[in-house]
Amino acid sequence: MKIKELLELVDEAIANVKIAIVSSKQRIFESPHTSWEFTKRSLELEDELNRLNKIREYLSSLEPEEDAGKRFSKEELKELLEYLTLLKEMRAHEF
Repeated sequence: MKIKELLELVDEAIANVKIAIVSSKQRIFESPHTSWEFTKRSLELEDELNRLNKIREYLSSLEPEEDAGKRFSKEELKELLEYLTLLKEMRAHEF
């Protein structure tokens, strides 16, 4: 897998997390009884977004055509792919 492919996965995960943040922020105003839960969840998603942006920044500093296996161990690459795939495939209500 090339670095540019990882960047594409990161971008898709970032987009999905941003959608979930908007969804959570909209639900804050639905009820005073649940507003704290949705506020807390949107803050957690903001932290996740920051983590993804750091990953993106690091990957952007690398050569796009470079093989990711040269930069990451097999285990690191596997964990990163699982993490990105999970975030990419989750729907806003699943976060």
